[in-house]
Formats: sequence, C-alpha cells, structure tokens
Amino acid sequence: MTRRERRSRETEIALSLSLEPGTGAIDVPCGFLGHMLELLAHHAGWTLAVTARGDLQVDAHHLTEDLGITLGQALLEELRNGTGRTRYGWCALPMDGTLVLVAVDLSGRSHLGWDAPFPSPRCGDFDTELVEEFWRGFCREARTTLHVRALAVDNAHHLAEAVFKGVGRALRQALVPTEEPGSTKGIWL
Repeated sequence: MTRRERRSRETEIALSLSLEPGTGAIDVPCGFLGHMLELLAHHAGWTLAVTARGDLQVDAHHLTEDLGITLGQALLEELRNGTGRTRYGWCALPMDGTLVLVAVDLSGRSHLGWDAPFPSPRCGDFDTELVEEFWRGFCREARTTLHVRALAVDNAHHLAEAVFKGVGRALRQALVPTEEPGSTKGIWL
C-alpha cells in the first residue's frame, strides 16, 4: 500500500492506494468528485482511501487537480515497487446513451488525449471541465498515457461516470502482473 500526502494553501490531501481489492473510504467535500473516485477504485479493483479538504469557497478546481496529482503519484510509486505489468489496457464503456472509448499505456511518459466534450458546464455544483483537469494531473504524475474519446453522449453525468469507470477498467487490464517486459527496451517504465 502506498500513502501520499499533499498540503498547500489551497488543499490538504491524505491518500492511500493498494492495487488489490479491499475496503476503502472516500472523504471528499465535493460529493460528485467523491462519487467519481469511488467508481474509479471499484472498476480498477483498487483499495483507495482519501481524506481531502480544499478551498471550495473558490471552486473545486484546486481540489480536483490536486487529487489527480496525488493519485497519479501514488500509482507511479505502486508501479515502481511492484512487479512488471501488462502495460496496455482499454475499455469501451456504455452508460445508457453515452459511449466512451478509453485506452491506457503505462509507458513512463505522460500524455492525455482528450476528445470528450461535455454537453453542459455543470453536474450539480461541479464544473464538468474539471474532469479533464483531474486526468491531466493524474497522467502527468503517473507518467501514463491516456486517451479518452466520447463516441456518444446523452448527458454530462453519464459522460463523467463512463470516463471514470472506463479508465478504471482499462487500468485494471493494464496493471495485470506479468513476467514479460512491456517493451522491447527491456525495462518496465
């Protein structure tokens, strides 16, 4: 299990991550974001515990981005401490009238390819543009390549859920342990 903390004038985050299933707890003051983290952990097969506070009187931007950063750092540490992984994963995830295609490469290089425009700017009190910000911070710190493409969208809530669930499923596939190097370079990351 990897533990990470991030403290700034804007946020305070304590996070623990295990790549094995178990019981976690998400305590985030933004209900929508907490729900997305629960979906991600469930579909990835992780145990995730998060306690976070942020300057929500401004908006949820700092909290969302810093959670992506902290989770990405924890995943990278788990990858460095573990055995070799399959490296690649993908998922086509339907959520009612929404269909999202997700592909991940645990490449050691960060990149986010994003083609998932939200049909509305908010889900409740959460700015939907922050979904991309979360994944941008995550990819940068996890040194992971992630592509997300919305093929059909019926509403913003379903799109956000499909993205978090789809990324979870793709990561579950990419994180399967293997003895074979994921690259002809002969190194894991």
